[in-house]
Amino acid sequence: MKKCEQCSKPAVLHITELHDGAVDAHHLCESCAKDYLSHGSEPEVDEVESGLSQEDDLESDSSESIPEEQPPCPNCGITFKEFRSLGRLGCAHDYSHFREELSRLIENIHSEVQHVGKVPKRQPDASRQQFDLIRLKLRLKEAVDEEQYEEAASIRDQIRRVEADLRSPSATADS
Repeated sequence: MKKCEQCSKPAVLHITELHDGAVDAHHLCESCAKDYLSHGSEPEVDEVESGLSQEDDLESDSSESIPEEQPPCPNCGITFKEFRSLGRLGCAHDYSHFREELSRLIENIHSEVQHVGKVPKRQPDASRQQFDLIRLKLRLKEAVDEEQYEEAASIRDQIRRVEADLRSPSATADS
C-alpha cells in the first residue's frame, strides 16, 4: 500500500496530473487529501465528480450530437475535438470546461453519469460524506452565482445535514 507523500500515513487518494506532457503523481492520506483539495489552484477533484454526476445539469438528450465548433479550454487550449482524437484531456480545468460534453459522452457509454459500481472496502463512510460535502459546496456556489437562491437555500440545508452527520460520533463508528 502506498504511503502519503506528506505524512507517511496510508494513502487513500491517488492523483495523476499531466503538466506539459510530464506525469506528476500524488499519493495522499485522507486528511492531507482534504487540505490538497481545499487549497489547490486548479479545479479540484470534487469539480470532476460534480461535473460528471449532476444529471440535472443536462438539459439535452444524450443522443444529441456535440457541436462541431466549441471554444477551447482557456487554461491549456485543447478543444473537445482534440480530446476526442487524443483520448485524454489537457489539464484539470478541462473537466469543468467540457462538463456538459463529457457528461453526454459518459452517459452515452455507460448509461449513467453517476458511479454506481464498486467502491474500495477500506473507504470509510466519512470519506464519502466529505466528498459529498465538497460537491454540495460547489453546487451552492454555482446556484448563488446563477442567482438561484431557493435552490441555494436547499443546498445549504443539505450541507448542514452532512456536516452534522460528520460531527456525530456514530458517523465514523458505524462504518
